[in-house]
Amino acid sequence: MTDREKDLRERAAEAEKRREEVAAGKYRCRYHLMPPVGWMNDPNGLSKIRGRYHVFFQYAPESADGRGMHGWGLYTSPDLLVWTYEGMKIYPDAPFDEDGAYSGSVVPEGKGFRLYYTGNVKHKDKAYDYISDGRESNTVLIRSEDGIVLGKKQVLLRTEDYPAEFTRHIRDPKVNRTEKGHEMFLGGRLKGDKGAVLRYQSADGKNFSLEGVLTTEKPFGYMWECPDFFRLDGREYLCVSPQGMPHERYRYQNRYASGYFENDVSENNFREWDFGFDFYAPQTFWDGTRRILYGWIGMPDAPYDNLPSVAEGWQGALTMPRVLTAGKRGLLQNPAPELESLRGRELSAEEESDSFELLLRSIAPGTRVELCGALSLSFGEREVVLRFFSPAGRGREVRRAATAAKCARIFLDVSVCEIYLNDGEAVLTTRLYPECYTLRIDGSCLCRRYEMLPLHYRE
Repeated sequence: MTDREKDLRERAAEAEKRREEVAAGKYRCRYHLMPPVGWMNDPNGLSKIRGRYHVFFQYAPESADGRGMHGWGLYTSPDLLVWTYEGMKIYPDAPFDEDGAYSGSVVPEGKGFRLYYTGNVKHKDKAYDYISDGRESNTVLIRSEDGIVLGKKQVLLRTEDYPAEFTRHIRDPKVNRTEKGHEMFLGGRLKGDKGAVLRYQSADGKNFSLEGVLTTEKPFGYMWECPDFFRLDGREYLCVSPQGMPHERYRYQNRYASGYFENDVSENNFREWDFGFDFYAPQTFWDGTRRILYGWIGMPDAPYDNLPSVAEGWQGALTMPRVLTAGKRGLLQNPAPELESLRGRELSAEEESDSFELLLRSIAPGTRVELCGALSLSFGEREVVLRFFSPAGRGREVRRAATAAKCARIFLDVSVCEIYLNDGEAVLTTRLYPECYTLRIDGSCLCRRYEMLPLHYRE
């Protein structure tokens, strides 16, 4: 072990000594995965290996605002309900990833897996823009025999191996096994500020050759991050997080978007995953029977903040695992049915609770739900509006979904709210930091509310 490797591990261990203190924070969630300490963003390396779910995540344990080392942490579970924190697994300890072990994916292999990620390097010998120069984005492979202990790092592609028409912004390998071997998708930024995805093929999962570039005819954002590709019910889906989309009333309401192209990569064929304030960098995986999505409950460079959780020593969370199914107008997203076992006693409308599931049916236009004396959900004939009216939003104001919602599932988890409309047709996710946990419903609908019990954690 090099001195740098030893130093990084000691620093992470020192940061994680605050786990008990951080776990006692006022705004810690009950049934959403969060960082043990510090900062969490993108879900990575999602997989089911040897009967256990593996959820890696971008992790900066030293600071809740994301400063310090960036690597990967890991949670595992047999059932999406009982979780074990396995520790920080990838450290930025090599010359080719010294400024961060960034996002990537996992491919099951026997009883273990192959793990692919981006090694980030930012040169500091002079002033760079880190777009056209000064940055390395290396595609790295790690193998594991058991899904827990990781092997040595191997660089597969370096910055000079990518096509010359791309800037230095190439990252986030998503690798899938195919009949011919492996396919890999890398998010990228073309010179001229146009987002695109590089598609590679490999027979052995190590030696990759460029097959082509996927992009729209006209510019559709200046950068495409966190690509994903999968097939479901005979259709192909290319998922990207485009940066730089112009704001519209019902689309691209956030600083950055996340969504997918179905079959055809064209400007008019893009559907967003989530219409709330806090959703980015999702990743999907096949668990043997179904396609599951996790997203980061956060938003880079947003004009609002999460300072209440930062003050507690942590920031960031992952969505509930969402099962994807094909609908008439795109993919439907619904919480994994395993989470229904977390339902506790039924709550009355008058009871305050910081952790619940609210079921609404037969919603009449004009119905309004008020949560925590802080935000409202208004159901119109053609739209649903999520609006903050208190400081609990920390600068969040309003988001809209263009749907006539007749039913909804609203999940409140202390400082996270996920709203599923029309059986997963549209979803809105947001952070919030309220001082009370009241519920008020005005209008006509059928409703039931259940207390949500916490996930279980094992050392």
